[in-house]
Amino acid sequence: FGSSAVVVGLVQRRSFAMKLKRFLLRYYPPGIILEYARKSGEVETKAIDLLNLTNDTDVEVLVNQIVFEEPLISESKKPVLRKLIYRLMDKLETKSTQRFYLFKILRAHILPLTNCGFNKSGSKFITGSYDRTCRVWDTLSGEELLTLEGHRNVVYAIAFNNPFGDKIVTGSFDKTAKIWDAVSGGLIHTLRGHQTEIVVVAFNPLGTQVATGSMDNSAKLWDVEFGQLMWTLEGHTAEIVSLNFSTDGDKVLTGSFDYTAKLWDVGSGKCIHTLSGHRGEISSTQFDYTGDYCVTGSIDRTCKLWDVNSGQCMETLRGHSDEVLDVTFNTTGNRLATASADSTVRIYNVMTGSCVAILTGHEGEISKTQFSPNGAKIITASSDRTCRLWDVETGECLQILEGHTDEIFSCAFNYEGDTVITGSKDNTCRIWKDNFFMPIDDQDEDD
Repeated sequence: FGSSAVVVGLVQRRSFAMKLKRFLLRYYPPGIILEYARKSGEVETKAIDLLNLTNDTDVEVLVNQIVFEEPLISESKKPVLRKLIYRLMDKLETKSTQRFYLFKILRAHILPLTNCGFNKSGSKFITGSYDRTCRVWDTLSGEELLTLEGHRNVVYAIAFNNPFGDKIVTGSFDKTAKIWDAVSGGLIHTLRGHQTEIVVVAFNPLGTQVATGSMDNSAKLWDVEFGQLMWTLEGHTAEIVSLNFSTDGDKVLTGSFDYTAKLWDVGSGKCIHTLSGHRGEISSTQFDYTGDYCVTGSIDRTCKLWDVNSGQCMETLRGHSDEVLDVTFNTTGNRLATASADSTVRIYNVMTGSCVAILTGHEGEISKTQFSPNGAKIITASSDRTCRLWDVETGECLQILEGHTDEIFSCAFNYEGDTVITGSKDNTCRIWKDNFFMPIDDQDEDD
């Protein structure tokens, strides 16, 4: 999808050859997807990104701007467009009375858990374990749906092919990754080629490619349909511990213990830029939504913001007194959070580089943090056995999720922001629901 606040439309004179079929809403980050038919009958989509939408946005000005710039949308569609924008703004509203309660405790595996993650809607989640399996769970019932067996060592890295949710990739210490059917549990492909343990995996946004990162200092790109190796991304001199696709899926970002991160071109497998400057191992990396920026966190106690096109460091964010263990952008990319072994999270304004909040209260290192889908809240997972929910603007702690009996290494929101999953070394996953929880459909659309 495009990256500007409002994507400029196709050339006006070509618009007669295309017919708008329907609008699709994308809540996070806010946007409207246009589904249209070409003269040939081929159906395509394009996105109008509304990354700067707030509750103070002048809707009439925005509607007029979109209609002016987008040939597919005629004047007669203004009332529908207006309604859609108001629906997107509703999702930006912060539920001040939102509280999470413990919904389910799942003793997922006999041996230690390594990772957990949701599908897009949060209706299912997956767990990986030292018991060499990945398990698929129904979030509402807590029932185990599938056990994915076949790896010969620890299943360390796991991921759904969100937003689709019909495939799962697992990466193992047995040097292989496997792609599975998330509905039947059938094994689709085994991806062989790494020399040592696989520690990170990711699907591209279209679900057509998988990336794997290994202790053998390389990452590999694989074709999902055929299970074939496309490229080996070589150049790092120590293990790869972090790996991300850009939103467009045209770039991959890898972070390594060699103190650098690298940007790779998916089309050619070539390294575009090496991001050098940290004085310690990289712990975490991420692209922002637009793909214009990326961030690296390091055990050197800093976080660096980089320009993806030039490979230049734009900002070094200091302030932590111990290792930075996790970095994350909010869905629109205007805020950045860094989690540290110093027991705090710092939230930065991406445009100015200024620290806007410091989240203090945990009594142990914070290994994971994530913004809520609408960006109003942030969750943190700590070795002090608790998760905390915070107000992003004020830095106030809103709620402490207690009950785990060992350190928590994973926490995540579902797409709707009404469900949280926490994974702990106590070998349980806990599902937390908010007091507004209502099961919803995966896709929201308007004719």
